[in-house]
Formats: sequence, C-alpha cells, structure tokens
Amino acid sequence: MSAAAVRGVSTLLGGLLVAAAAVVSSSPATAATTDAATTAPDAPVTWSVTPSAADGPDGRRVVEVELDPGQRVTQHLAVKNFSEREATFALAAADGYYTETGRFTILPADRASADAGTWIAVQPTVTLAPNETRIVTFDIVVPENATPGDHAAGVAASVRSSSPGADGTRVGVDSRVGFRVSTRVTGDLAPALTVDGLRADYTPSWNLFAPGTMTYDYTVRNSGNTALALTDTVDAIASDRGTLLPGESRAVRSEARPAWPLGLLFVEVAVSAGVPDSSLVVAPATQTLVVWAVPWLHLLAILGLVLIGLAASTGRRRSRRRVDDLIARAREEGRRETVEAS
Repeated sequence: MSAAAVRGVSTLLGGLLVAAAAVVSSSPATAATTDAATTAPDAPVTWSVTPSAADGPDGRRVVEVELDPGQRVTQHLAVKNFSEREATFALAAADGYYTETGRFTILPADRASADAGTWIAVQPTVTLAPNETRIVTFDIVVPENATPGDHAAGVAASVRSSSPGADGTRVGVDSRVGFRVSTRVTGDLAPALTVDGLRADYTPSWNLFAPGTMTYDYTVRNSGNTALALTDTVDAIASDRGTLLPGESRAVRSEARPAWPLGLLFVEVAVSAGVPDSSLVVAPATQTLVVWAVPWLHLLAILGLVLIGLAASTGRRRSRRRVDDLIARAREEGRRETVEAS
C-alpha cells in the first residue's frame, strides 16, 4: 500500500463525533453515563475512543484511507475507561452524514447502514478494568462493486444506561462516542454540485438613518462522488458553508447584511466548492439576484415634509390675505372719514 493509503484529512472528516439517541459527554473525546441499576449515582462511566496505532493512540482524530475496490486494510482504535469501575462497551460502525447545521454524525442504532458503515468489521464488545486502555483492531473491506469517490462512516463505543421515564418506568439510553472514518475508493473522481432556489429578501429598517438588511438562501446538493467543502461569495465576502457528502443536500440561509433601500438592488451570489485534500474544484454556480428595496419609510417621510410645507405655505397665504383685507378696510374707512369730514 502506498504512502497515500492512509491520510489525515481534517477538512473532510475532522474531529470526534458524538452520535446517539441521547448523548452525555464530558468532552468531545469522552462520554459519561450512569447505569442506575448497577452503579451508584456518584459512580459514572466515562470513556474515550480514538484512532490508534498497534502500540497505542497516535494523535489522530480521524481515520481516512484510500483503497481500491475489493481491498482490505486493518486499522486500530483505543478505548479508555476513565471510570473507577469495570465497564463493558459495545463497539459498532455506522454510515456517517452531515446534519443541516453542518455537524457530522452517524446513523442511530435503530437505522441500518447501507454504505461505508457496512464495510467496517469490529468486535462487538470490549470489557475494561478501571482506568484501563485497550487497543482493538478493526478491518475496512471495500466491496468489489464500490463506486469511486468518498464514503463516510464512524466507529463508536457505547454504554447502555437507564433513566426515569415520564410514567415512572426506566428508559434505556445508548450513549455513544467515537471517531470518523472516511474511505476514498479509487477511480474517476467527479465533483459536482447543484444549486436550486437561489433568492434574496430585503427587510427595511424603521430607522430613517439606518440601513435595512438583506438575506439570501438556496438549496445546494452534492451531485458528484466526492465530499465538497462549500463556500458562497457575495460582494467579495466569502462564507464557509461546511462539508457536504455525495448525495447530500442542505438548505443554506445567509446572515443578514446591511443594505440601503435604493429601489432595486443587484446582488451576485457565487456558490463554489472544492474537494478536501485535493486540487479538484467545482465551477462556481453564479447568479445575479434582483431585489426590490423600496424606501417606503423615506418616501413617507418626504411626503410628510411636503404636506407640512404645503400646510405652512397655505397658512402663510391665508395670513397674508387677512392682513391685506385689514389694510384695505382701514384705507376704505380712512377715505370714508375724509369724505364725511369734507
């Protein structure tokens, strides 16, 4: 196997995962739970699971391999029991995916895997003494008919605990903690993305002297066979939109950005993507959006000023006419008194 067979790709599948129906975690690398049936409440079970070499943890946070269809590779993981009592951990692998918020997780225990989660074989359980660390091997076997590209999974160790339910009965909960495993199957890599429903909205401000806000949203789908690190750019400002695995889609809504109501706003949005740990990129999907940003508040303010001006002008004209009428009357009376005196 070549030196590129095992490569760490933090951008593609970096970090530890915590995926379960319910997760109680003391840190990204450890989890804790208490089995009320066998353990006192003050004696929780705390553990960690990390990638490892044959002689111990090697500092990796993920496992990534590049394999040919039909190829097998053996990897190692380290399970450490931090608690003060013996504990048995269930080991399992499952397909991985990214949530709408961009967080990587794996399928829950009640959902069957159909892809890379089924390629990983690991022993079902491991029992550890207090503060013991055990190195466990697991195999990744790529099917002969596997499609080229990136396939994500995760390996986790879990402990089943129980907690009181709403009706007083105890409810079983699996707490799992583990790490990510990504397999890139060799062959033609064809990154591609599809962007739909790109639109923008303008929200005016009620402050005459403050700009309104504009947001844009769209749905992006990874229509290729590699993982994609997504980015969108507006007015030369780039925003990271996380990673999308092949076949996944995500609804993206931008943060509100200031915009003055100038009638029509023209916004160019470019959605682009690159393949992590590769020079491959996807041509940006670019679209110019036209947004109505009518300055209603400003128009109302101008209309109010015009009405005030008209009212003031009308009042001045009326006052001037009254003064002119008084002067005319005074002159008329003065002429009349002069005639009478004559």
